[in-house]
Amino acid sequence: MEKRLKIAFVCVHNSCRSQIAEALGKKLMNDKYEFYSCGTVLKNQINQDAVRIMKDLYQIDMEKDQYSKLITDIPEVDIMISMGCEVGCPYIGRNFDDNWNLKDPTGQDDEFFKKIISDIENRVLSLNYK
Repeated sequence: MEKRLKIAFVCVHNSCRSQIAEALGKKLMNDKYEFYSCGTVLKNQINQDAVRIMKDLYQIDMEKDQYSKLITDIPEVDIMISMGCEVGCPYIGRNFDDNWNLKDPTGQDDEFFKKIISDIENRVLSLNYK
């Protein structure tokens, strides 16, 4: 069996966009890659709007297997993707392989959340690393 590349999605707080990307990656592309999410500052829980909407749209319970993690809490990965640096890009010890420049939906309405989630889904499905 071919080794799957390890991909990490990185946000400062690892509480919303990166958690959504990890969950969608595991659901939609787990046969091709291993997925992780992390940040540089921990939150005490995953964004509750993200949890609710992901359950509704995809039947994914992000709180079941996911939690806020620091970069040092995940294994060494092959690909690091920034979710967007509008609040200041976290320092990860090297350059990011990609920056998705997604707006943080925290505090926004459900429609904005769904737009960001849809964008993340499309980007996850378009991953093509070898």
